Amino acid sequence: MQEIWQKILEENPSSNFLQSPLWAEMNKELGRKLIMRTFDDRALYLGIIKDAKRGRYLEIPGGPILDWNDKPLREKLFKSILEEAKSNKCVFVRFRPQLLNTKENEALLRNTAEKNKFDLRLSPMHLHAQNTVILNLKKSEEELLMEMRRQTRYEVRRAEKFEISVLEDSSEKMLEEFHSVQSETAKRQNFVPPSKKELFAEKSSFSPKNFRLYVSRTKEGEPIAYGLIISFGKEAEYFEAASTELNRKLPGAYALLWRAIRDLKEAGFERFNLWGIAPPGVENHRYSGVTTFKTGFGGEIVEFLPAHDIVVNKLLYKFDEIIETARKKKRNL
Repeated sequence: MQEIWQKILEENPSSNFLQSPLWAEMNKELGRKLIMRTFDDRALYLGIIKDAKRGRYLEIPGGPILDWNDKPLREKLFKSILEEAKSNKCVFVRFRPQLLNTKENEALLRNTAEKNKFDLRLSPMHLHAQNTVILNLKKSEEELLMEMRRQTRYEVRRAEKFEISVLEDSSEKMLEEFHSVQSETAKRQNFVPPSKKELFAEKSSFSPKNFRLYVSRTKEGEPIAYGLIISFGKEAEYFEAASTELNRKLPGAYALLWRAIRDLKEAGFERFNLWGIAPPGVENHRYSGVTTFKTGFGGEIVEFLPAHDIVVNKLLYKFDEIIETARKKKRNL
């Protein structure tokens, strides 16, 4: 099955680590039940059963993976998803495919729902970087620099003047340090960080090439910013970040990201997904500050279809919907 899985992912260039065997292994290590299905050696989905206090649900992040224009295949795959959700007593299915947010792609989902007679709704919460910036790493360093915002280039050069160093260190000791600093960052910026168990499961499931932890420091050795890069296939993701108070006045995050861009380019990756910005036109969003930082590096602003839910249990789903809608408002998402 692994060979078929790998082949399907390679033939779908928009796929990333979220539908990979490595992400499956990470979730398995956390004790979650997985559903891995392939169809005619041309389509697949990795489903993760999650048990939340508000009810069990089936999550399909960054998927399913298929030729969305193949109507019979699309209907066959979603029929399987719904059957698995019912057999596992899930309240709903949540998925966010790697499809651009267009009227045509939205129509594909709606038509599939009508054909299979399932209750498809817009999810009250986002799922994994719906709005993002993607850099083309096939471009030269000179081109990448020129496509940056002028202020971003200035900050990258200013980091050199301050003699800020950037080190890649994915050791367990550094991961402990990262977790501690990110916990403090989360309190300041009001977000829910991954647990230490999740971070260590990611490290053990991904190879050193696909799991890179960077830290930028002052010339005196004080930490400024941290960045965790996870990758698979041709794409890398700026998956997690953290910073100390020093990052408010020193360009440590700029130095870190520029170092990561060059390393990933040298390693042969073609795309760098900066993983999450504010939706267009939405003010006072939690990602507003980081959006200015990330878009300053140039690249293409990409908006995928939003997460959708397939409702299995209408009564319990209503309860979940109320909770998540309130949570989204509280977190400025």
